[in-house]
Amino acid sequence: MKTHIWGFAAAAALAAAVAVPASAHRQWMLPSSTVLSGDDVWVTVDAAISNDLFYFEHHPMRLDALKAWAPDGTEAAIENQATGRYRSTFDVHLTKKGTWRIASVSDGVMGSYDLNGKTERLPRGTTTANLSERIPAGATNVRTAEASNRNEIFVTVGEPTTTLFQPTGKGIELVPVTHPNDLIAGEAATFQFLLDGKPAAGLPVTVIPGGIRYRDQLGQMDLQTGADGKVEVNWTGPGLYWVNVTTPRAVREEGGAAPAAPQRRASYVTTLEVLAP
Repeated sequence: MKTHIWGFAAAAALAAAVAVPASAHRQWMLPSSTVLSGDDVWVTVDAAISNDLFYFEHHPMRLDALKAWAPDGTEAAIENQATGRYRSTFDVHLTKKGTWRIASVSDGVMGSYDLNGKTERLPRGTTTANLSERIPAGATNVRTAEASNRNEIFVTVGEPTTTLFQPTGKGIELVPVTHPNDLIAGEAATFQFLLDGKPAAGLPVTVIPGGIRYRDQLGQMDLQTGADGKVEVNWTGPGLYWVNVTTPRAVREEGGAAPAAPQRRASYVTTLEVLAP
């Protein structure tokens, strides 16, 4: 039987983040600015899932997994959180110089099994550690996928720093060759992507410029990481860009009552600002 993927709450984030046609939904965070200066600096972030990038017309992004980190790696407060009909919004007080990370990260195992003639979904909170105990005796046709989802943005006060780019070794992560807050139209940028801490070759990379509501063509760039996990992006002009990196979807056969090792599923999303030269 072909592998099928079933999910719980994390599946919604994964589905919204993967590369999709123009009419599908994409998850994103949009900062009020990506490069700032001064001694008392704040950034306001909108977060939503929509058809047209950076417009509020579908539903808000959940903020329960949201965190922020200062340039020295210390966790910072998320302030003034609010969720409306079409978007969520929050503030971060940028009290230190350098590059800040704001991210929503989730991990888990999603899947299903057949028991007594019915298909049941794995309960919310299933992980690789407790997977075996979440599947009852006699279950068949077990279908699972380990999922890691990361949606993050970077904001710099003053000069860019790289302290925060130390990988955690979990899911897809960005290691900048070109700093994500130092992007100029007409200059190619290079990023390296890791999967579980190792350079990831062959990952699909989707780059879409914002403002698609006002043009006929989506302008999507479909790229792929090289053997070293690196990809080069040539910006089509200044503006905001949505970048999505995913693991390819593998198809494999499964059978029997015992759960197979989960497929590795991971998705990465970021919003980047490209400045005019």
